[in-house]
Amino acid sequence: MFEVFSRGYYLGRLYVTPTDGSRALMHSDQHERVNEELYATGEGLERLDTPLVMKLESQHFPVHGGEDVPTNTLAVPEELLEDTRVRNPPSLREVFLARRERAQQLLSFSGGGHSDVGT
Repeated sequence: MFEVFSRGYYLGRLYVTPTDGSRALMHSDQHERVNEELYATGEGLERLDTPLVMKLESQHFPVHGGEDVPTNTLAVPEELLEDTRVRNPPSLREVFLARRERAQQLLSFSGGGHSDVGT
């Protein structure tokens, strides 16, 4: 779903759609799988519900798991989509997933969610 893009990010393509909730979401099973594959260190017990940090155009935000979200879809709060070029959703878009170290840094800056990404 995601491939290496740079030292700080993975690149993927997801259908982006609005949600009237306050959190960005992706399907719970995919969220857990991505968390395990890309954020887990393999050392001891690790949380697999830690928010993923994604970037759509110029905006970073934490992404949580949600059972009601279709697979391969990123449901983004409407107010975040207002400042993007996403039109006529769902729209297949490139999204960036911050690597574990970068995600920790971004979450600590925003105070959003867990600062223990991958720990």
